[in-house]
Amino acid sequence: MSAPEPPAPIPGARLLFSLDPGVSYLNHGSFGAVPIGVQRAQQRLRDEIESNPLRFFTQGLGDRIIHTRRHVAAFLGADPEGSALVANATTGASIALNSVRLESADEVLLTDHSYGAVAIAARRRCRRAGATVRTVTLPLGATDAEVVSRIRAALRPGRTKLLIVDQLSSATAMTFPVREITAAAHEHDIPVLVDAAHVPGMLPVDVDAIRADFWVGNLHKWAFAPRGTALLAVAPPWRRKIEPPVVSWDQEEGYPQSVEHQGTVDHTPWLAAPTGLFTLRTLGWDEVRAHNAALAAYGQRVVGAALEARELPEPGDTEVSMRIVPLPAGLATTPPEAQALRQHISDKLAVETAVNAWGGRGLLRLSAQVYNRPDEYDRFAERLPQLLHDYRR
Repeated sequence: MSAPEPPAPIPGARLLFSLDPGVSYLNHGSFGAVPIGVQRAQQRLRDEIESNPLRFFTQGLGDRIIHTRRHVAAFLGADPEGSALVANATTGASIALNSVRLESADEVLLTDHSYGAVAIAARRRCRRAGATVRTVTLPLGATDAEVVSRIRAALRPGRTKLLIVDQLSSATAMTFPVREITAAAHEHDIPVLVDAAHVPGMLPVDVDAIRADFWVGNLHKWAFAPRGTALLAVAPPWRRKIEPPVVSWDQEEGYPQSVEHQGTVDHTPWLAAPTGLFTLRTLGWDEVRAHNAALAAYGQRVVGAALEARELPEPGDTEVSMRIVPLPAGLATTPPEAQALRQHISDKLAVETAVNAWGGRGLLRLSAQVYNRPDEYDRFAERLPQLLHDYRR
């Protein structure tokens, strides 16, 4: 199992970040990393607030938010009038869940790749309504046709009131054919929520073309925005049904203003988001995607070879910049065990990774971003087998 050739670095890209040089940060997918220029743009906004808070919040803030929303929506191919800036994908998912009417005989359908917090939100919403959550199993490496077939077979017309599906799953780094899945659900008038937390900035997307009822993606993972920036896109039939998590002064304006205007919430991450997109375009988005995908594939191969992994799951899209390496049997089989192993790797090797428990097995998730270098994965591959051997003793 030979590793592909790693990509050449993008000149100057590593200097754009303030990451600790003593740590190999191979986990961009969890919380992102904000370029220095974007940090400074956000700090200027904070300084503006503190120079005159009343002026900032009462003179033109709404127009600035609308301008930002339109900028972000255009980047994602979403209707700006049906989009709202929210804190993160989980917030958007909760808003969508609370907009769907549920009764005791109803159900929400998930896949076993769903993000943990979204699954928790679905269970809470169903518990309050007396409804149920049901999960459809999708094997690692399943083809698009198999995914659509399994989900189609799991739908229960009249009972399934919402289908939640990832566009790119977090724990397993698999892409799903969300446009085809949405079409299958709509044959039975079943609404669809697409959790696209990792998509903005990583993968090209045309949100409107997916035709989902709800779509939500984070800008603070792969689009270089400050944390706390995501976009929720809602199809026209649902916009009047959207209720914000907290009622504020713009409640009567309806969606999206009722969701976006939440008093003294910190709006600086949103207003600095266009600077993140500018940074991405300045580096060359095509070049960034190609670099990150190739480097993630390289990292998966060298680490997988070091661990003698028999199979390395493919993500389903060559541009995905997160890859999975199955861990040896018996390691990180539960979420607490996965968290403990991730922390141990961080403490002993000064390497930040993601470790997830999925389907009773441990999965190591490696990310690649423009600040990473092939030698970081090489060193990790050299040291990880011995660490795991000692950890199991």
